[in-house]
Amino acid sequence: MIKYRMIREGAERSLPELEFHEAMPASDGELALAHHPEYVMRVSRGELSPAEQREIGFPWTPEMVERSRRSSGATIAACRAAFAEGIAVNLAGGTHHAYADRGAGFCVFNDSAVAARLMQAERRASRVAIVDLDVHQGNGTASILARDDSIFTLSLHGENNYPFEKERSDLDVALPDGAGDADYLAALAPALDRLQSEFAPQLLIYLAGADPHEGDRLGKMKLSMQGLAARDQAVFSFARQHKIPVAVTMAGGYGREIEQTVAVHLQTIKLANLHARGWNDG
Repeated sequence: MIKYRMIREGAERSLPELEFHEAMPASDGELALAHHPEYVMRVSRGELSPAEQREIGFPWTPEMVERSRRSSGATIAACRAAFAEGIAVNLAGGTHHAYADRGAGFCVFNDSAVAARLMQAERRASRVAIVDLDVHQGNGTASILARDDSIFTLSLHGENNYPFEKERSDLDVALPDGAGDADYLAALAPALDRLQSEFAPQLLIYLAGADPHEGDRLGKMKLSMQGLAARDQAVFSFARQHKIPVAVTMAGGYGREIEQTVAVHLQTIKLANLHARGWNDG
């Protein structure tokens, strides 16, 4: 959890020109766009069973609920800001293992699914794409949106990594253990091309996981800092080329050294800032 404070402090220190805003908590109604109302109620009231809490990985506390609501609220805010600024970033988020009726893998509410549906309800975009480049498949996102043709789910992930029972995204690209920069980038380019040709999104929600990094304890991949920068550049350049607003979330990162994980996330934020400048200049 400490990485989030370190990301915020690092961004404030290295990018003083950025505007930082406190996220508002997502409401029950907003969360119900992607979650069963009964599940939202049970989380809020502390009625999760010990087994459900173990699957999430966090013990229930009022602070856990508040943080989970604000994590979704921050992705909502980033989506709204992206329509004005081109690119905006949630300094947390990417909670893609949460299902409609349960949490899992450190995820309580699925911020991407909630925000995508809310942007549609607010008539900001009719076609939203979720580009999930965390090393773990976005199984909860895929499940929630499985029958929703208006939201395209793209997941580039480790074939042999968690979750071991995968769901079906609109486009899944599974990579072997040990995949490095060249293999990853060679898989990403045609996936983005296919996203555009088949769907032509009006908003991207980009999960920029730090866990494909070679120093990650759980990633099983071998991407370098340069490779991850090229990954981010590919997504941002794709969005700018097609004039698609982008909301970025941090998603996972479990480096052997926490400073490594924070460095990956800060690199993403700095590249997003550069592309935001180009968007506004253009």
